Amino acid sequence: MDVLRLRAAASLTALGCCAAVLAGCSEAGAPRERTARAAAPRAAQGLESDYRRVIDDVLPSVVQIQGAEDLGSGVVYDGEGHIVTNAHVVGDQRVFRVTTAHSEDPLPARLVSSYPEQDLAVVKLDRVPDGVKAAAFGDSAKVAVGQIVLAMGSPLGLSSSVTQGIVSATGRTVTERGDGGGTGATLANMVQTSAAINPGNSGGALVNLDGQVIGIPTLAATDPNLGGGAAPGIGFAIPASMVKTVAGQIVRDGKVTDSGRAALGITGRTVVDSGYRAAGVAVVEVRDGGAAERAGLESGDVVTGLGDSDVTTVTSLAEALARLRPGDRTTVTFTRNGDERTVEVTLDEQ
Repeated sequence: MDVLRLRAAASLTALGCCAAVLAGCSEAGAPRERTARAAAPRAAQGLESDYRRVIDDVLPSVVQIQGAEDLGSGVVYDGEGHIVTNAHVVGDQRVFRVTTAHSEDPLPARLVSSYPEQDLAVVKLDRVPDGVKAAAFGDSAKVAVGQIVLAMGSPLGLSSSVTQGIVSATGRTVTERGDGGGTGATLANMVQTSAAINPGNSGGALVNLDGQVIGIPTLAATDPNLGGGAAPGIGFAIPASMVKTVAGQIVRDGKVTDSGRAALGITGRTVVDSGYRAAGVAVVEVRDGGAAERAGLESGDVVTGLGDSDVTTVTSLAEALARLRPGDRTTVTFTRNGDERTVEVTLDEQ
C-alpha cells in the first residue's frame, strides 16, 4: 500500500509539475501575444502612413478631364502641361476642361494627339497652374504580383478619389469593347489589379507604394452573369512602359511614329461554319506591299492560325498579333478553296 501511495503521489507530483510547466508557458507567452497584438496596430499605422504619403505625393499629378459629354481622368506627364489619358476618354473631341487636385476652376486644355490602337492620348493645358507637378513613372519590368497599389482618379465624377488593392497578374492581353466604352483595341501586357476601377477612373493612375505610376487604369472586366456589369475586383491598366513610349512620341513628334505593334497587313472579317460557330478570319483586302501580300495571301483566303495560336475571330487574330513584334517571323495557316495551307510571314508594324 505504501508503495502504491508513493507511486500515486509521484504521479500527482508529475501532473502538478506538468501543470506548472503549462501554466508557465502560458504566462511566458502572454507578453509575446500582447507584443504581437501591439505590433499589429503599429503595422497598420505604418501602412496607413505609407498610403497617406503616396497620396500626398501623387494626387497633385492626377487630374479630372471633362469633355462635351464624357468624363475621365488623366496624369500630368511633364512640367509643360502635357497630360496622358485614355483615347476613349477624349473620343473625337479636341478641347477639354481639366480640374486639378488643388484647383476648383476648370482649366482649358486641347488635344495633342490620340492613339486609339493603344487607347492612349495626350492633351495639353493652355496654362500650367501652381501646384501641378509631373508624375514619376515606374519600371514595368519590376511590377510583381502581390504588390500593393492605389488607383487614383475620378470614378463617377468624384474627383481625387483613391482605392487600394494589389497587382493580381501581369502580362494580360485584353480586348476593349468598341461601343460606348472603349476603342475596340486589343491591348497586350496589361496589369491586372483588384483596386476598384469604375467609370471615370479611366486615364488615372495606378500607383505603387514608392509613389510611382505603374499603369493607367483603363477598363474593368465584365461578367455576363451580371448582365454585362463590371466584375468586382478585376480591372486592367496599361503598363507604364507603354505609356511612356506612346506619350513620349506624341509629346516629341505630335503623333505616334513607332507603335511597336505587329501587323499582318490585311482587312478581315470573322466567318462562321455551318453550325454558326466562328471559324476564322476571311481576308477582305490585302495591303499593297504588306506582310500578307509578301507571304502570298489573297483576298478570299480564310486565316485559321497564326504561329501556335488558333484564329477563329478578328479579336483572336488581334490577340495573337499583340504577343508579337514588328519584324518577327511566324507562320500563317489559312484555307483557299477548301485546301489548308501554311506560309511563313515577316510581320509589319501597325
